[in-house]
Amino acid sequence: MRVALLTEGGYPYARGESVAWCDRLLHGLTGHDFDIGALSRGRRQERGPRRPLPPHVRRVRTAPLWGPPPAGRASRAGARRFAEHFAELTAALCPGHQLLGGEGTRRQADRFAHGLHGLADAADAHGGLGGWLRSERALRILEAACRARGAPRALRFARVADLLAVAERLERALRPLSLDWYGPDGLDAADLCHAVGGGPAALAGLLARRRHGTPLLVTERRVRVREHYLAGAAAGAGAPVRALLGAFQVGLAREIYASAALITPGDALARRWQERCGAAPERLRTVYPGLDARPFDAVARARGGAAAPALVWVGRPVPEKDLVGLLHAFHLVRAAEPGARLWIVSAPAHGRGDGAYLARCRALAARLFPAPRGGPGPVAFAEVGDAEVPGLADAYARGGVVVLSSAVEGFPVPLIEAMFSGGATVSTDAGAVAEVVGGTGLVVPPRDPRALAEACLALLRDPERRARLGAAARARALELFTVERDVAAFGAIYRELGGERQAAPRRPARARETIRLTAVGGGERA
Repeated sequence: MRVALLTEGGYPYARGESVAWCDRLLHGLTGHDFDIGALSRGRRQERGPRRPLPPHVRRVRTAPLWGPPPAGRASRAGARRFAEHFAELTAALCPGHQLLGGEGTRRQADRFAHGLHGLADAADAHGGLGGWLRSERALRILEAACRARGAPRALRFARVADLLAVAERLERALRPLSLDWYGPDGLDAADLCHAVGGGPAALAGLLARRRHGTPLLVTERRVRVREHYLAGAAAGAGAPVRALLGAFQVGLAREIYASAALITPGDALARRWQERCGAAPERLRTVYPGLDARPFDAVARARGGAAAPALVWVGRPVPEKDLVGLLHAFHLVRAAEPGARLWIVSAPAHGRGDGAYLARCRALAARLFPAPRGGPGPVAFAEVGDAEVPGLADAYARGGVVVLSSAVEGFPVPLIEAMFSGGATVSTDAGAVAEVVGGTGLVVPPRDPRALAEACLALLRDPERRARLGAAARARALELFTVERDVAAFGAIYRELGGERQAAPRRPARARETIRLTAVGGGERA
């Protein structure tokens, strides 16, 4: 079977959890041929070191989602078609009150699909879409949609700077419409398109499905719509920018979910967001991300409780992990257990941390826990690769209790690593934490230092309970979260979807589907 693996901002160029997951998937499914379509987010990423690829990867094609638009200028006929379909798409992003709820939501989705696929067809026929999307005419169409009667109030006050920011982001997100990845020597030759993520990478698979009938599998561990809202709020983007880009992400998600043969969320939280964005429950199949348990086996065998009561946090030091709250919780722990220690270990394998935030945490620790003269303080900061913590598994061996203090969380990979290591865990109830722990650890509300401290003290003072919970956590992780289970699940899905493709006649390379659109004012357009 020939599989097109479509990635964005990751495999095979970057590091991180999604890259490691793709690597394990490819090395585990050796019975298939793979083509990789990688969308890069920066020059450094694209030119950086590339993961060693197994021999059954036939080809890697890369396209940038950064920098200026691809070269090319639209003809007059192309510009007219772009304007027509971009007006449809932007109208769907700025719905009036007559499009809200029920039938209106369906009409809005139809307008979005009509505009999106119309732009794709025009780009295929005329070229130059990227440059046109950065043109003054595109900006005027976007402005007209924001000023239209009935448009949301936030959009009517959009400034030129807001419109320019949105136009730039839309141009980059829509670059897959202009790629040369389609055709008999491209995605048409694949038996299955597997998109890792629900954004531009899935858009390439969406076009392959529409043009060639190629089944589309979407693995979305971090739901794009949720990530957009979290990132937009953190970045402080203006209300018009957030509203327009949020509407685009929702529209794209709805179209991708409606076209995908199967969607594989990694947890119940992702599944709920996907259903909220229109994914049909019968097309959703939860597959937990798999990790390699072997590096943590030795730590699990050696674990017998720390000589001195110790807590350890492992991960990426960023504000959403709430290390400030953890330090305040540990201040309460120290008041009750003066001999307690805390290790805060940065793990580059989980992504780049925030240097300014880590410096702030170090300063807070110095104020709360001044080091005694001639000796170390009760809080130690380290990074995986240091002499004290040479490997990731060594980080979890530092403490009798592993703590996850996140205020915002997705699928908690460090928590699973802690479970593989046989550690007793105290976690905040964020993201998929409760689903992952499943009763084998203590879970407390987020942003509640007192509750976090009380749970940590309960385990630090009870070695037998620590050992019992740690053993149960490891058994649960080995049953549900191993790479072997993950790869086997996707092997079965590949056979299911790819087999249907091989059994069905292939569509002609230039075939197009007709999208019917019910206009607001009545009548239909093809």
